[in-house]
Amino acid sequence: MDAQGRGRAENIDPADQWVLNPDTGEYELRLTPSAPQSAVPGPRRAAKAASRAAGAPSGAAGGSSRARTAAPGRETPGRGAPGRGAPGRGAPGRGPDHEAPDSGPDSGPDVPGPRRRRGAPAEPPPGRRGRRPVKKKSKAKKVLAWTGGTMAFVVLAVGTAGWLYLKHLEGNINSTDVGDAGSKGFSKDEAFNILLIGTDKRTGAGNEGYGDKGSVGHADTNILLHVAKDRTNATAMSIPRDLIVDVPDCPTKQDDGTEKVVPGTDGVRFNTSLGQDGRNAGCTMRTVEELTGIHVDHFMMADFNAVKTLTTAVGGVDVCLAHAVNDDKSKLNLSAGPHKLQGEEALAFVRTRHGFGNESDLDRIKVQQQFLSSLMRKMSSGDTLTNPKKLYKLAEAATKALTVDTGIDDVGTLKDVALELKKVPTKNITFLTVPVVDNPAEKVHATVVPGPAAPQVFDAIKNDVSFTEVKKKEQASKDAAAAADAAKLKGTQSEASEVRVRILNGGAARGSAQKTLEWLQNEEGVTKSENAGNAGTSLSRTTLEYAPDQADQARKLAAIMGLPGSALKPGKSVINTQGLPAITLTLGKDFKGAGVSLTAPVKAPEVQGQSTADKVECAK
Repeated sequence: MDAQGRGRAENIDPADQWVLNPDTGEYELRLTPSAPQSAVPGPRRAAKAASRAAGAPSGAAGGSSRARTAAPGRETPGRGAPGRGAPGRGAPGRGPDHEAPDSGPDSGPDVPGPRRRRGAPAEPPPGRRGRRPVKKKSKAKKVLAWTGGTMAFVVLAVGTAGWLYLKHLEGNINSTDVGDAGSKGFSKDEAFNILLIGTDKRTGAGNEGYGDKGSVGHADTNILLHVAKDRTNATAMSIPRDLIVDVPDCPTKQDDGTEKVVPGTDGVRFNTSLGQDGRNAGCTMRTVEELTGIHVDHFMMADFNAVKTLTTAVGGVDVCLAHAVNDDKSKLNLSAGPHKLQGEEALAFVRTRHGFGNESDLDRIKVQQQFLSSLMRKMSSGDTLTNPKKLYKLAEAATKALTVDTGIDDVGTLKDVALELKKVPTKNITFLTVPVVDNPAEKVHATVVPGPAAPQVFDAIKNDVSFTEVKKKEQASKDAAAAADAAKLKGTQSEASEVRVRILNGGAARGSAQKTLEWLQNEEGVTKSENAGNAGTSLSRTTLEYAPDQADQARKLAAIMGLPGSALKPGKSVINTQGLPAITLTLGKDFKGAGVSLTAPVKAPEVQGQSTADKVECAK
């Protein structure tokens, strides 16, 4: 029986079996003490050796050490017993490769040791030095470091905190196959984007009382979390549910394994990208990419119950109100000042639209960001993460409340993601909202559309540009790389009419090569250009390859198209249809359209209302 099973059989809370050892800083398994075992005197070891030499059968006087160590009231390590020496148990620091006391090349027939005074410590056998204890990194510190600054940080930290119950927790997680909408795996060496979705589905005890009880579960709360490649910063961008967007066609997996394409719709609220007409979270991911140009790697989705169970598991979240609130719609009734919220009150706090600001969804988003920042601070304070019982409850609550894509639907992968997240300083985690303006098509404003600053925000995130100050060392490295790229653009440039270029589509939208050809010829005077069709491979970024003697042509075309220096690839020329050498322009997935610059921003724009996860604010 494993440690968890044994604890349940004896009515012991499994979390109580793991105790923090103050000397080592590690959690250790503490089961019911076994009966004491007295030491075996030296003479019996000599008898055992003599017995073996005489060919005594197993079980005779002075028999095997395995039989001798199986004292009454004590199970034998190495025979499936849950004792401290049992291999294959989940105790921290004692994996399956842990060496048993009598194993190794020196094990064999026991021989009598040198005589010593009673009470004196035993000397190690000749040729074998006493093993010095290996100093290991504190798991308490490791777990504490796994926290971050958004609901994703919380859920992921919870998943890693519960890694001692790996298989059990994996059984709690629900997953959705989103096909090619997301990434198949997780890379520890790249930037990544996770879409956090809070649905308004009224499933779960007590949730049917919140209006619209028949909701199929729309994308009510949406945060795109971008974690930088160098892990110095992260950006959590809220997407308003009432933002008008185009929802693309969406292939969705059905329960019977077949695939159905849900037709897209233009000019609709963002929240309809989920639930409406059978759309799943993959459709919401596709809508985000359509809107921002940012690829979404994974999603994590939770409903009303998640807020209630998670806040209860951590013992409440601290919030501050600048004024009293009494909202009969969300059931929030709080006085001005500080409060600790959990369960129903916490849900009411993040749901209210009439308690703060101008009673709009945009004001509610700001309150939700403050709430998530406070929840992050609660998680990283150590009060929760050094308490095994709380961690156990939190892991159970989080995994039951969580739905993810199949690319990250096991606790081990969630742990890996969290280990990357923990590297981001909380002061460099930025909360912001997509810049928007009122929908000009409406007389009574109920929806919004992306504002003029939105493309700059999207570009900064897509190009891994921080919205906060990062460490000088990392920034210096980025500046050096930027300077090297900029150097490629310096030098003489050919006339536009002298640029010979073949255009390939290597991952851009269909028809991009032809549209670019027409724009270059008709508006920019690059008449010696031709459409060379599709590239053999798909590229994430647009490239421009040229021979050394064509650098002046490449610099001119880069200036016309707004290509960054990183897009220029010295190489060789190709022969065009006229039999002349030409440079090769391959349009990648980052291509935004003919005439739209691809130069990455050096600095992120300032977004109104942005804040960082370490900032304490009162809801107004």
